[in-house]
Amino acid sequence: MADVNLATSEVRQRSEARTRRNNSYKTRFYIGSTIVNAILLILLVLTVIPFIYMISSAFKPNSEIFGTPLTLIPVHFTLVNMQALLTNFPFARWAFNTATVAVLGTITSLVLGSLAGFAFAKYDFPFKNALFAILLATMLIPGQVTLVPQFEVIRFLHWFNTYQALILPRAVSAFTIFLMRQYTLSVPDELLDAARVDGATEFSIWWRVVVPLVRPGLAVVAILSFTGLWNDYLWPLVVTTDPNMFVMNLGISSLVGPYDYQYGILLSGAVLAALPLIIIFFIFQKQFLQGLTEGALK
Repeated sequence: MADVNLATSEVRQRSEARTRRNNSYKTRFYIGSTIVNAILLILLVLTVIPFIYMISSAFKPNSEIFGTPLTLIPVHFTLVNMQALLTNFPFARWAFNTATVAVLGTITSLVLGSLAGFAFAKYDFPFKNALFAILLATMLIPGQVTLVPQFEVIRFLHWFNTYQALILPRAVSAFTIFLMRQYTLSVPDELLDAARVDGATEFSIWWRVVVPLVRPGLAVVAILSFTGLWNDYLWPLVVTTDPNMFVMNLGISSLVGPYDYQYGILLSGAVLAALPLIIIFFIFQKQFLQGLTEGALK
């Protein structure tokens, strides 16, 4: 009987010790989660407040933008800045140029990047590994280094103030090809062989078999390419001098004069330029996050 009581006591002690360890773990977990959430909340506030101030300032008179005290909500709400931007400047033309460059550049990036990734993933050809290594090495080269050679090519082709000058040099990147290669490697070779047995051409195999299976990667490439082309400023500054060929970022910066700073108009343009990207991200955020997650695992 004493042995039974002793065993029961030991079991009870081990259970109590396990309970204390679990409670200690839960306490540390809750404290750690609270600290992390507090830090994230602070970072969120620091990130969002300037953006909110930009939106509110677009609907303020200039005298109120830098007035004291600063206010997030306009005291004197006005649409004068928006009206001046849309009527006194070719903003609609700038928006059209930006949309054209972003859409056509994204489509080109998807097609060329996917085809190149398919070739590197599923074909064997001479110097394949060496070419891929050189391709990856180009990712280490800053874009400013290649600016002058690209400028000379555009000058030789007489492409200044044209859409092809804005689109083609930024159409595809080494990262796009690398990402699409990683996704295409996951496509089973048996599917490609079965398509060849059925008489499909190589282009048909890419279009009908590979592309549907690498949609998450295409979604990531599309969002990154569209965002990069939409926000591009330096390259349009180099290859365009005609105001009718300006993209939005370049056009908005041209509103800053040496003696006159219409901050309300500038912030109105910034709001209109950022709005499409925000809408696109909220619509495709699920596909974007899924693509990044799957890409990290490949």
